[in-house]
Amino acid sequence: MKRTRFSRRAKQTPDTEELIRLATQLSLSGSRVEDVFWERRLAGIIERLLESNDEAALNAALDHLYGAGGRAYDELADMVESCAEYRHLPSAGAAGGQDALLFTAPVLSWSRYAIPAGPIAPEVLANLRVQLQAHVLAADVRFGLADFFYSPDQLPQSYCETAALAEKLTKAALHGRDLALDPAQMAETMNFLSDTRYLIGVVSAPVGAPLFRWQEKDGNRTEAHKQWRAQGGEALRPLLPACAFEPLLPQPFHAAVREADRASRPYSLRSAVAFLQTTLNVSAGNLRAVVAPYYDRQIEEFRIGFTLDDSVEVVHGVVWPLLESEDETSDLPAQIEAVLREVGVREVLVLDHRFPLEYCDDCGAPLYPNPEGEPVHAELPEQEEEAAPRHLH
Repeated sequence: MKRTRFSRRAKQTPDTEELIRLATQLSLSGSRVEDVFWERRLAGIIERLLESNDEAALNAALDHLYGAGGRAYDELADMVESCAEYRHLPSAGAAGGQDALLFTAPVLSWSRYAIPAGPIAPEVLANLRVQLQAHVLAADVRFGLADFFYSPDQLPQSYCETAALAEKLTKAALHGRDLALDPAQMAETMNFLSDTRYLIGVVSAPVGAPLFRWQEKDGNRTEAHKQWRAQGGEALRPLLPACAFEPLLPQPFHAAVREADRASRPYSLRSAVAFLQTTLNVSAGNLRAVVAPYYDRQIEEFRIGFTLDDSVEVVHGVVWPLLESEDETSDLPAQIEAVLREVGVREVLVLDHRFPLEYCDDCGAPLYPNPEGEPVHAELPEQEEEAAPRHLH
């Protein structure tokens, strides 16, 4: 997924130089036919690098182009993402072969307890297959799901890892089977009040045939999402006991993860207000929110500290990270304030001085702004601390 990249000195190999050249030429193309010419050559190199697990060459080219400005960085990033999540397979049963695409169904969730992640029971996975086939995927596709409910910490962390997972799931999808994963090989996940979970799979169809329901003549993306939220939501319920949750539209892997990152920011604010209302038995109108920008070498995120009425004690905090091309010129404080007022918070204090990107030395939790402009620990009233997650997001 495309994120802000810090420039760093990296040795340019011949592969890196060729990636830079081809992406630059693609960015200068003036016609679709020329686009296809450059895309094919670019895809050939990227696929070889993914297969040989050469993440360094890909990142060196992306870092160089990010610092150079222009459209070449976006062209290369889009192509790397596409190659990592897509497979073309020759097939005796289809004249043009098979398209296979890695997709994910993100689920926003919050709970006073730990949000589950881990293996999916066979009967739950079977029900999810039924709902995906009925409401999200096109007719006659073949698909396979990973039998694991991922947290963000457990997603593939590189393009090469994403491509490797797509390869394994593609083999399962072509036989209409699911992929069994070893939970012991998965990273541990932290406990946040609000977080995202992911159902991951690969969908396959003959080249040129629709993969998703909304690609069919009588399909509709909005209706597919509506039905998935209702019917798919019921199928997801056994995976999220004691949780409030909101299923997002299943989409190709990188697009879905980006959309989940974006949607999780307002969701985390709404969750925080709901959590404080139920935990402290207060109304949203009795909460005050303090919003401030936090910097490292550049602005990295906004943090929102919540207090009760006129108190200076921060009882809870939320991180609002910057995404993609956002920077300090983006009107994010206004977006944050709009979400807070929508859920009933009447007093919103926006601080404009720069806070350092600091964390607690003892537990690693972020420090949040209080009304006096100080970065402090978020602490619930003592009687409520044991019922709440240790890390607040």
